[in-house]
Amino acid sequence: MPPKKLKVAIALLAVGFLLAVVIGVALGLALATTRNIQNAENLQDSKPALPTQILDYEGRLITQFFSEEKREIVSIDEIPRHLIDAVLTREDQYFYQHKGFRIVYILQALLDIVSGRAFRGGSTITQQLAGTLYADRTDISLKRKIVELWWAIQLERQLSKNEILERYLNLMYFGHNTYGVEAASQFYFKHSVRDISVAESAMLVIQLASPALYSPINRPERARKIQKEILDQMVELGYVSAEEADLSFMEYWDSYDYTRSNITSAWFEREDKAPYFSEYIRQRLEEMLLGSMDLYKEGLVVHTTLDLDKQRVADEVMDKWIRIVNNQHQVQSTNRLSYADATFLPIVDLLSLTFNIEGIRFAGSKQNANARNLFLEEINPVLDISASLFGIDELKYLTRLGYARAADKSKKTQVEGALISIDTKTGHILAMVGGSKFESTNQFNRAVQSTVQPGSAFKPLYYSAAISSRKVTPATMIVDAPVVFWNDDNTPYIPLNFKGEWKGRVLLRDALAHSMNVPSLKVLDTIGFDAAISRASTLLGITEPAEIEMIFPRKYPLGLGIVKINPLQMARAFATFPNQGRLIEPVAIRYVEDRNGKLVLEPEKALRGKQMRAGRSLQAMTPQEAYIMVNMLQSTVSSGTLRWAASTVDGFDRPIAGKTGTVQNWSDAWTVGFTPQITTAVWFGFDELGYSLGVNQTGATVAGPAWAAYMKAVHEGLPVEEFVRPNSGLIEVTVCASSGLLPTKYCNEGTVKEIFLTGTEPRDFCDLHRFESERNETLKNNIKGSILLGDPLPAEPLLPDWGEPLFEEADRPPDSGGDTGNPLLD
Repeated sequence: MPPKKLKVAIALLAVGFLLAVVIGVALGLALATTRNIQNAENLQDSKPALPTQILDYEGRLITQFFSEEKREIVSIDEIPRHLIDAVLTREDQYFYQHKGFRIVYILQALLDIVSGRAFRGGSTITQQLAGTLYADRTDISLKRKIVELWWAIQLERQLSKNEILERYLNLMYFGHNTYGVEAASQFYFKHSVRDISVAESAMLVIQLASPALYSPINRPERARKIQKEILDQMVELGYVSAEEADLSFMEYWDSYDYTRSNITSAWFEREDKAPYFSEYIRQRLEEMLLGSMDLYKEGLVVHTTLDLDKQRVADEVMDKWIRIVNNQHQVQSTNRLSYADATFLPIVDLLSLTFNIEGIRFAGSKQNANARNLFLEEINPVLDISASLFGIDELKYLTRLGYARAADKSKKTQVEGALISIDTKTGHILAMVGGSKFESTNQFNRAVQSTVQPGSAFKPLYYSAAISSRKVTPATMIVDAPVVFWNDDNTPYIPLNFKGEWKGRVLLRDALAHSMNVPSLKVLDTIGFDAAISRASTLLGITEPAEIEMIFPRKYPLGLGIVKINPLQMARAFATFPNQGRLIEPVAIRYVEDRNGKLVLEPEKALRGKQMRAGRSLQAMTPQEAYIMVNMLQSTVSSGTLRWAASTVDGFDRPIAGKTGTVQNWSDAWTVGFTPQITTAVWFGFDELGYSLGVNQTGATVAGPAWAAYMKAVHEGLPVEEFVRPNSGLIEVTVCASSGLLPTKYCNEGTVKEIFLTGTEPRDFCDLHRFESERNETLKNNIKGSILLGDPLPAEPLLPDWGEPLFEEADRPPDSGGDTGNPLLD
């Protein structure tokens, strides 16, 4: 058959088919009361997918959760007219004239399908909406066109033109996981659709055709070309003047941000005032819902415990201190490397050249490293922007490899940090920072997911067990000197203090306040591993026997915090002390409502019921024992390792307590502390093990000031509360500041008022200074006698200077005999 006749036959076939469709539609209209049409009567009751809203304690929006549909409903009356004009220009210029379809469009589409040519659409706005609601628009077939046509007619029967257009603008997909003009405008332009410009309107409607091809983020040049075409068409149709269109177009591209080229989804571009907390909430919700509801479409409203005011302070403090710690780390690393470069590497290079050892040759490797850093940090981002600007996909792929390499490098060189703050009484999570900027390559929440060593911040956990055992008191005297501890497998352990300093005789309070290692391990030795591990695991909320066995080694390094836990666990453990010894459980979600305000979940109510049923089993220690721990930890702030940190914020105007922690090799720095109202843990360190912050970056010098700054700020405006002191069971006694015993006239080093559990206060008088006084008197008499007899004075003192630290010899296992029976003094 000749081509011309074939085209005529196809056209006749299409017309015949169209007539059949029209007849079918007419018959359908006649049967409008049948069951199939009853769905059409409920068109106005349809529920579009809505994101879940996450609210803080005061009902303020934190963020929204969505998956493939990021949507916000907006009324047609709030949408600027030039956006509607742009949509009509691009999609359906006769929208207000037709009845849901146009014969010309349908014939054109049918001819495309029958002839196998590229499909050009042919759907009105009404048909597009009908296809989105009731058909599969990826199906390019006659069947789909019939379904679209059918439902388009029903939509026109049930809804007004403006109602159809409103639904269309709120339901259609605009790329990058955004649905509806409001969500799309917020994603692409960072403002509401109510404030959209003419050029932005044109850019937005392009996405209806193909966001993959015309995304202004991934393919800006293609999008720019089509945008200009639409603006020109709007000018031709009289919707906008040429001057207004040109000005808007110029302003759009003058302010365009090419640095957004790596964004692929609205998820990472969504407004989120607490991204680490939000992700924590999302994970908890998925565990609670167990698939019973779609978290991303049901329009749930989640009421959380977060306080956005405290979160803002936490973000500011941690952003500042993460930068400070990183800068200090880089300076120290550079100094060390510079010294090594200048001193040792020339020798290595000389050896390499002398003996022809290529593997150790350094010359040129530093230049290569510098070039690699220059590429990753400066050149790669420029190439990425250029790839987007000119649409070079191969270059885009290479830049993404560069970003991946940079991310891997940062794990070894980037210092991270975390802060978690909870209500001391209720366990409400008030603020959470899980690291530096939350983005697609940095989602690991170090506040709750990390497993890092707490160092000396762990000590108060088993100190509390020692207080409960009645074997020690805050006034127990311990000797801080070199000593060997023997593990059960007969391996020795020789702990050191910070910078190798020793203090000799110290009281338990001072040992904790100044974080002395040997006295702490003597406390651990006194109570035993069973008591220490039992108390620590209870406070941290670790209950499974297998997990306890895995986390807590039965070796002496345990006493220095060689365990793997996270900041949230440390915060809940420390909150037990000001909570009068009663365990708390962190809670983040108070209750959840559906889109109609009906309660769906009440996690906090369930938790309170569980706690009420648990009763006295939640009392980890007596209120009296807890108060003594609070009192001792206050000394850390007033005179111990947190004293300097407190001075950086001009001190505190309220009772406050805490403890610092620094892990071996200075790899982690901690501070955990509390007031009667708020408990907060702060951590700095690396995501990968084996790297050092530097000798000057400790819990006291970096985590402490960050903790102090946060605690000072969040307590502004709060009433000053005292730590709750039990009315009975405690007694205060004045003791010798050196021995911790009742003072005598010989106690010339001063006295202190100390607090004890009733019945554990000292009964004996101090005999330490009497002995020293008598010995010194004897020494003086001997010297006087030597002078009278004309004998020369000894070159060295006859007796040691007791003002210097005491040292002891402990080079044997504790069961080898010869000890005093008191591990605190041996």
